[in-house]
Amino acid sequence: MEAATSLTQVFDWGLFMSILGAAVAVVFAGIGSSIGVGVAGQAATGVISEEPEKFTKCLILQALPATQGIYGFLGGFLIMLKLGVLGGEIIDVSNALGWQIFFAAMPVGIGGLLSGIYQGKVSASSMAIVSRKENDYTKGIILAVMVETYAVLGLVTTILLLNGIIK
Repeated sequence: MEAATSLTQVFDWGLFMSILGAAVAVVFAGIGSSIGVGVAGQAATGVISEEPEKFTKCLILQALPATQGIYGFLGGFLIMLKLGVLGGEIIDVSNALGWQIFFAAMPVGIGGLLSGIYQGKVSASSMAIVSRKENDYTKGIILAVMVETYAVLGLVTTILLLNGIIK
């Protein structure tokens, strides 16, 4: 009679950790974007309710935090490509490789979560510029884009880490 097989022998932890990393990149950055866009949208509705002609400028400010979700999706997509999930032939992923891929996803996931939230707050505050000095609204865009710098750095770090991992 054969000995009982342990969970570590049956379950592919390396692949699990890799896919979990892709999910964290997409979900965390998506949550940050959702919160940021929501916060900015709430502020925009106040401006638009009084001055509907300022809709386009408010929409631009509201859309800025949405990019973090795109960066997270890109990070998750690159991980799925590396794993072969999209090509139908999944590579053999050791535990060590799985953990490397998992941690490579963290910069874009966590960076997207936090910068999306804070960019939404800056965008919401910038709605005051739209309501008071409409022609200066690009200053609010610049302030909000400064926060995005860190989401971009998170994405670039994730890409560099993924490219540095040897299969």
